[in-house]
Amino acid sequence: MFFKKVKKDFKLVALKGSGEFVHYGYAVPLLAKELLNRSEEILHSTETEISLYEPKKNKEHKVGTFYAGLIVSEQLSETPPGMEYMEISKSYITIRGNMSKVAELHSQLLNWAAEQGHQLDLDAFIIETYHPVGDGEEEVEIYLPIQV
Repeated sequence: MFFKKVKKDFKLVALKGSGEFVHYGYAVPLLAKELLNRSEEILHSTETEISLYEPKKNKEHKVGTFYAGLIVSEQLSETPPGMEYMEISKSYITIRGNMSKVAELHSQLLNWAAEQGHQLDLDAFIIETYHPVGDGEEEVEIYLPIQV
């Protein structure tokens, strides 16, 4: 596995959702499907899918906010109805691997963060981008926000 620290800028158009953290695995793909059904409405799309997740801050934190979107190549002044344009610039630690191992990748990245002394920024979104690699396979790149 290849871990790295990066400063990254994202421009995206997304649908917003919220729900219990335990249901993210179901709710986020549903929202992504809704977004993809409307993808032709999004100007300057790079066709790269992106998800943003509010981090779970503690055991009592049960409901979070998430977004399913597409990365865009330039700033937009108008978005399709019900969608939001967002720009995010942050420092992250990141890893990329097979989508079927997303939970394992998150775990490995969290362990590496602890080993390196990185402090997670619980006030910023966790980001995942999705990349088809052929034969129906997909890779995920995970970006965990860190304090600098």
